[in-house]
Amino acid sequence: MLHIKSLDEGLEVFKALGSDIRVDIIKLLLKNKGMSMNELAASLNITNGALTSHIKKLEDCGIVSIVNEPAVHGNQKTCMVWLDKILIDLDTTDTHKNIYETEIRIGHYTNFQIHPICGLATAYRFVGEVDDPRYFTHPDRVDADILWFNKGYIEYVIPNFVPAYQKIDQLSICAEIGTKAPETSSSVPAVIDFMLNDTPIGSWRSPGDFADNTSGIFTPDWWYRNWKQYGMLKNITINNNGTFLDGLKISSVSLKDFMLDYKSTIKFRFSIDSEAEHTGGITIFGRNFGNYNQNINIRIHYSPM
Repeated sequence: MLHIKSLDEGLEVFKALGSDIRVDIIKLLLKNKGMSMNELAASLNITNGALTSHIKKLEDCGIVSIVNEPAVHGNQKTCMVWLDKILIDLDTTDTHKNIYETEIRIGHYTNFQIHPICGLATAYRFVGEVDDPRYFTHPDRVDADILWFNKGYIEYVIPNFVPAYQKIDQLSICAEIGTKAPETSSSVPAVIDFMLNDTPIGSWRSPGDFADNTSGIFTPDWWYRNWKQYGMLKNITINNNGTFLDGLKISSVSLKDFMLDYKSTIKFRFSIDSEAEHTGGITIFGRNFGNYNQNINIRIHYSPM
């Protein structure tokens, strides 16, 4: 997901999408889950030179990415759409002076209860052995940049350092997530539940496992190619109007139900219900894995009590 926080910030994206042929390129790439430059040019009936110019505009905005794939005669350039959503904030009256931002590393969880398939890894190696939940207590887990499990939950305490005597008006959690690793089929779905201070606030049905022939942009080379490479960037926001996922309301649970302020402990949980119809598990990607090179990003809006 690309989050454009102002019209000025999104100007280059709007220019890139302001072309019928570039919109056709995106449609073709989505339909075919990626195409080579030659295939695209033939489908659009344009020269490779003309196509290169259009692809560059889309690539510069982060909408399209080009990867080198092995072919019969050397390598070929394959184009793919990397974004699943573009979220645009039209109301820019919000100021930034009353916002506290921080991040949480993937391995800095404070509580967990998980079941195999499971595991975690740093940017350089696995932490202990896969499918053994005991290693989620290993000292090296604080350096983990990716973790996964089939059932259960992982919980993080969100740092709350908003100034004294302030109440919290909005809380946003942004993370790259997908279904479980390692060798599951890309067709396996999962319902991932979100909880705030032990209260369910909503869920997301992940469409699949994202373990295909496409490497995650930041996933290290030592990671098995047929294991999960990337997920989707999801933004969970809770305010006084309810809970939203990528801007769409998913529940009526609001901050009014929690009364959070500068002294509050804030616990956020990713959970997989073992009794749910779809239990494809969850993978959480941090910096050095996936397509977004970020940890779990936190954004807290506050105002005087």
